[in-house]
Amino acid sequence: MADPTDHIEAHVLIESPEDSSVDLLQQSTGLSKQRIKHAMTQGAVWITRGRSTQRLRRAKRALRVGDEIHLYYDARILAEIPPEPTLVADVGGYSVWSKPCGLRSQGSKWGDHCTLVRWAERHLQPERSAFTVHRLDRAANGLMLVAHSRSIAAALSALFQKREIEKRYRALVAGDFSEQPDPIRLERPIDGRKATSEFSLLQVIDDGSRSLVDVRIETGRKHQIRRHLAELGYPIIGDRLYGAGEEDGVDLQLTAYLLAFRCPVNDERVQYRLQVGVPDRGDNRTQSATR
Repeated sequence: MADPTDHIEAHVLIESPEDSSVDLLQQSTGLSKQRIKHAMTQGAVWITRGRSTQRLRRAKRALRVGDEIHLYYDARILAEIPPEPTLVADVGGYSVWSKPCGLRSQGSKWGDHCTLVRWAERHLQPERSAFTVHRLDRAANGLMLVAHSRSIAAALSALFQKREIEKRYRALVAGDFSEQPDPIRLERPIDGRKATSEFSLLQVIDDGSRSLVDVRIETGRKHQIRRHLAELGYPIIGDRLYGAGEEDGVDLQLTAYLLAFRCPVNDERVQYRLQVGVPDRGDNRTQSATR
């Protein structure tokens, strides 16, 4: 039987500036102070002040009458250990990372300790704030940008919105892709929204049972590459959502290997690239990074 304290949601109102968020949450939930403080560091406690709601990470933060404290406690989520990303470049205003499969692009109300931005905040030197500017599927791997100021975050977000950041992906798919036009441009809506992808064959592998394809997308819909390739009849190896379930235990073989744009810090054209190797059957691909 599941422990009822493994999944708890609580909301408490601050009625005195002397109130302690940890004490009130302990009284409300029965959780130990240690577990509540741990949940704070993992991003599962929030504070609402006026119209603003943000994560509350410090137990000793001064509170005001009328503040509301929220706890979203899930023992399973809080116990997750994030896989480690690799730092590709630190430009100061932003950093470039190689995100492994399993690391999230953004958190939820239940925590953010398994996200790239939180990893960057905790491990970069000197320490600094981190902001999400784009996303990559949790199951995918590859290059991601993390901003370290609101102004740089806005500048990078604008580049993404205006499609002024070149993004390239490589996918290892099931089947012989040489049977398709090269390149093949696919314009099929996803969830009622326009979605456009372009695929080019790089290599046919294992006597046609697998193919390596290069991918460009003009839109960024959820799971766009995975869904478009599956609709074509070439699911990505390791895709448990849209694939046929073959090769269990293999990570999703989709890598964001290139990012190119005009740097908002130095006002120069930059390109970051991962050297992506083709894995043997049953193995995950290896990577090295170049700028």
